Amino acid sequence: MNIIIADDDMLIREGLKIILASQSDFDIIGIAENGKEALRLCEDNRVDVALLDIRMPVLDGITAAEEMLKRELCRPLLLSTFDERDFIIRALKAGVCGYILKSTPTDGILSAIRTVYSKGTVFEESILTYIRESMINSGGSSAVFELLTERELQIVQLIADGLSNQEIADKLYLSNGTVRNYISVILEKTGLEHRTQIAVRYLKG
Repeated sequence: MNIIIADDDMLIREGLKIILASQSDFDIIGIAENGKEALRLCEDNRVDVALLDIRMPVLDGITAAEEMLKRELCRPLLLSTFDERDFIIRALKAGVCGYILKSTPTDGILSAIRTVYSKGTVFEESILTYIRESMINSGGSSAVFELLTERELQIVQLIADGLSNQEIADKLYLSNGTVRNYISVILEKTGLEHRTQIAVRYLKG
């Protein structure tokens, strides 16, 4: 898989490059110091996964990720820390493929990249828990729905209306598998356990 790395910290960039280059299935296409350079790399090359720092000069990682998703250039995976609450909420609402902590062990980073490459999503559970709890404490139990993208919220509304996965798929012109994937992400973001809880929580809110 073709990968780019974008981080304004040279030590982190080079460290990630060394780690990823050791994997036989990874091909490092290039490294960037900011989101604008990362976008240029994606425009000039076939890139599968972009590993992006959230905070970067010129163009931050979230804005770059939004553009990559909009133009279907690659699947972005963000690097974050606990002190970036507002950035993380922006990332979740933008529909990024996932984010991990910079302190994640090497095996976790490699696993996350492979998951994102395979069309999966990766969210750091400790950060999700922190964000959910802080939003609930400040805005009520339904506030966690603010973490969802427009498409995810649309699916939540249809679940609350009583539609089955297949009915949702037919209505939104999606495959049944895609709807299931959306619901899995919704459950992960909200901390709920099943679709019935989604409907109940949404209707209560």
